Amino acid sequence: MTAKTDVPSSSKLLVRAADHSRWPEQSQSHPLNPASLVRGLSLSELTGLKRLGIHLLKLAPGKESFLFHSHQSEEEFLYILSGRGIAEIGEERYEVGPGDFMGFPTPSVGHHLLNPFDEELVYLSGGERREVEVADFPRLGKRLVRTGMQAAIYEVDRGQKLSFEEE
Repeated sequence: MTAKTDVPSSSKLLVRAADHSRWPEQSQSHPLNPASLVRGLSLSELTGLKRLGIHLLKLAPGKESFLFHSHQSEEEFLYILSGRGIAEIGEERYEVGPGDFMGFPTPSVGHHLLNPFDEELVYLSGGERREVEVADFPRLGKRLVRTGMQAAIYEVDRGQKLSFEEE
């Protein structure tokens, strides 16, 4: 007798574009940014992926993705499908459009996506889903620490540097 494995049915492994309307879009905003509001689908959840997060996202005119941030352990990417946006990467700002790809290996440089234009920005966003993640919000002096589904945000003392040098 073999052990039962939790394998999605083959119909769950394929998400067809024509079926996107079957699943209601979800909205999400970052609690530290009142201009943040993205809508979309988690394609990875629809297909049962557990180690990757892949999302089809829409950013309305005048809205921002989340908050300028960097990752310590989870790599992330963005791929623009339609519309235009402004990508903040480090201290630079770039206009981005269809076919543009951004990849953020860890530890990542700070990044953020804004839509100051008149048309909706549609993009794929994806990355790793590790058990533990640390993300910094350098413009706010805050740090998020997430373990599993539990997360907390802490103030970062910019003036204190800890040193662990051997004596």
